[in-house]
Amino acid sequence: MQRLFRETVLVVCRRDYTAAEVADWASCGDDPAHWTELFSRQHYFVAESPDGGVAGFASIDETGYMHSLFVGKGWQRCGVASALYGAVERLAREAGADRIAAEVSRTARGFFERQGFVVDERQRRRARRLLLENYKMSKRLDGPDPGSGVR
Repeated sequence: MQRLFRETVLVVCRRDYTAAEVADWASCGDDPAHWTELFSRQHYFVAESPDGGVAGFASIDETGYMHSLFVGKGWQRCGVASALYGAVERLAREAGADRIAAEVSRTARGFFERQGFVVDERQRRRARRLLLENYKMSKRLDGPDPGSGVR
């Protein structure tokens, strides 16, 4: 997951951020203690590739705060993000969350909008050294679960 995070930020997000910005952002995943802390607070879902590798991962807590959704460069636009997001939303609904909130990169904004999220606020957030633009986004969960077949 650490390798996929780093590669996704450095390669996929490079189209929306400068080389310095993605390098700074990618370095946020270098600290094993940071991953341990995230694993203790978030529920993680992992999409496995046919060769047993990690195609993507996503995480959320019981309150509906979604910390992560990353898909490897070879798995972009293959339905991996949609499947991971579906699992995250199901968990949030089962936990009784009334909305999902996330801090979303420029790169991922369109995907989140297609899932029904709205931009609540544009912000500049510190990675390690640099401030990077991203978006606080949210989605209300007061309707039926899209994966339930109920319309």
